[in-house]
Amino acid sequence: MSLESRRIESVARGADGDPFSFLGMHQTPDGVVLRAFRPSADRMYAIDARNGQVALALERVHPGGVFAGELKTEPFPYRLRERTAETTDEFDDPYRFPMLLGATDAWLIAEGRHLRLWEVLGAHPRIVDGVEGTAFAVWAPNARRVSIVGPFNNWDGRIYPMRFRAECGVWELFLPGNFAGKAYKYEIAGPNGKLLPLKSDPVAFQAELRPANASVVAVPSAHVWADETWMRTRGKTVRHDSPIAIYEAHLGSWRRKGERGETMLGYRELADTLVPYVRDLGFTHIELLPVTEHPFDGSWGYQTIGMFAPTSRHGTPDDFRAFVDRAHAAGIGIILDWVPGHFPTDAHALGNFDGTHLYEHADPRKGFHYGWGTYAYNLGRLEVANFLIASALYWLKEFHVDGLRVDAVSSIIYLDYDRPAGQWLANASGGNENLDATAFLRRLNEAVYAEVPTAATIAEESTSWPMVSSPTYLGGLGFGFKWNMGWMNDTLRLFSRDPLYRGHHFNELTFSLMYAFSENYILPFSHDEVVHLKRSLIGRMPGDDEARFASLRLLYGYMYAHPGKKLLFMGSEFAQEAEWSEARSLDWHQLDDPRRRALSVLVKDLNDVYRKEPALHGCDYDWAGFEWIDCDDRERAVAAFVRRDPAGGNFAVAVMNLSGSGYERYRVGVPVGGRYREILNTDAAAYGGRNRGNFGTVTADETPAHGRPMSIELYLPPQTLLIVAPEAS
Repeated sequence: MSLESRRIESVARGADGDPFSFLGMHQTPDGVVLRAFRPSADRMYAIDARNGQVALALERVHPGGVFAGELKTEPFPYRLRERTAETTDEFDDPYRFPMLLGATDAWLIAEGRHLRLWEVLGAHPRIVDGVEGTAFAVWAPNARRVSIVGPFNNWDGRIYPMRFRAECGVWELFLPGNFAGKAYKYEIAGPNGKLLPLKSDPVAFQAELRPANASVVAVPSAHVWADETWMRTRGKTVRHDSPIAIYEAHLGSWRRKGERGETMLGYRELADTLVPYVRDLGFTHIELLPVTEHPFDGSWGYQTIGMFAPTSRHGTPDDFRAFVDRAHAAGIGIILDWVPGHFPTDAHALGNFDGTHLYEHADPRKGFHYGWGTYAYNLGRLEVANFLIASALYWLKEFHVDGLRVDAVSSIIYLDYDRPAGQWLANASGGNENLDATAFLRRLNEAVYAEVPTAATIAEESTSWPMVSSPTYLGGLGFGFKWNMGWMNDTLRLFSRDPLYRGHHFNELTFSLMYAFSENYILPFSHDEVVHLKRSLIGRMPGDDEARFASLRLLYGYMYAHPGKKLLFMGSEFAQEAEWSEARSLDWHQLDDPRRRALSVLVKDLNDVYRKEPALHGCDYDWAGFEWIDCDDRERAVAAFVRRDPAGGNFAVAVMNLSGSGYERYRVGVPVGGRYREILNTDAAAYGGRNRGNFGTVTADETPAHGRPMSIELYLPPQTLLIVAPEAS
């Protein structure tokens, strides 16, 4: 068999990995030869694009649909005309167009340093040589052949094989025609020529609604941003001396519609409902559980396959842009949960993408999370790290997102995370630190703060790894903030105890101050604390209903008085009784209960006081902003402390009674004399309490207490937090 015959056979079988060297128009010593592969065609013609005339009738040279013809002429612009028994179709030949990736793009991809990767990979409607179409590009360096498939070619991988760019491992093809809104996947033959399950595009910008899982060519954005002022000034909303109060929400279950509550709200409906609701409560930010595309609702988005695609459960990419824009108009920032640690094993996803362990570690001791049943990214591979960093920047730049909360950092930085002995590999020094991962996280944070300096990164990191939120130039990981998981666990353990015994466990109250200023902490009561039989927050509180609600009010008051920024998961603001479920709406009917409505009023007022009092937010990350007055009254389970603003001139005193007993004439030492106003009392009737307190003001006298020459005398209702501050002179 001649070389040409072998190539014809290879093309007909879909086994040719270099289609541009054979298909299309090629110069020969005797003129030009034109070849095309159209298995559905009965006849094929070359049309001279300059005059619309038939220039050549192609001969079928293989019964599978390979056509060829020769002309004694110079190459010329052409189109193809296909005839079947029923139709005639004229189109531009994909194999007549030049390479798509420029030399600089290819070099940056190969180096793993292309920070705007989404501009060159994925599917982009564009005009090439005056022809409208879509440019497709995908990284699959070890594949023998990659083809674009979809309903437009009956999912036949033989029809549109792509050009391989060996210098960077990318396959590319320009398909003439309007593909906007159309589904597509990649058919990939691995290094051994074996076909893999059809793969979704790792850099797809839109996907089909589950359970369908093809990528979709996104319509170019038509959204006109109206948040210029917000974007110019938003940096102040994530300063360490700013009030940050985050409402964490799962868009699929915050509220639903339909007769049975079976239908999720769209992004624009959420803009109309969730945004004003959060604004009314006084939160500064909304944190969204992952909206990156994911196949399984029950993963809550944490097993994502579309690192560049807003989930289609709620609408289109422009619908999501509209949601963010509306939040900014309301003065609310948007934080996304973002998952660079692992991805699911679904056949259409990233695993074994080109027939090799491309995105994941080949060794399961580093590349597989047995507890989660997911793959771990190979963060030591520069192209994979680049893919993830580009994803982070994509959300920040293209969707104006204000911050990223990086999920499960502990699982990334520890080689032995959730792995028994013998199922993990030590690093070169014999330790359990994942050096590739820490290098990746430093590079990620450096890129984010260099490219989008007014945004923020937040680490969900549950161990004592040092300097998570310190700059990389000081040896830190470079995050802006870190969740304080230790404070959360100790606090919920303490508040779950009978008030009678809380005084015996004051270490659960005081221990957090041993490390409170070692990181830039956020205090989280997140979704993870109200699922998996942990019970809701109100469900953890002991006693009868009056005691439970008093305890929860005290818990929230303590969170807002304690150093650190604040985070509260949806439904907790009205004490939803049941655990959260992603499969249904919050129990909004419970707001018919006056006690739950009153708790929402408390949350609103806490946010208001927190924003207005610099002493409660301005010096969260320095000992200068906090001072114990007394943390040793274990018998009565009362503790008191001072919060100060950065300059030290303004302060507030927080006094918390953790017991079930009220105390009259309880004396607390204070920094200065004069009158003190009661700026918050969690026992107020407006919050569902009994309105016991101190009639709004108290006056310090010269009675020494707690090592101070001045003190105030308070009535402390049971399970109540009071915040008092000096009256302005």
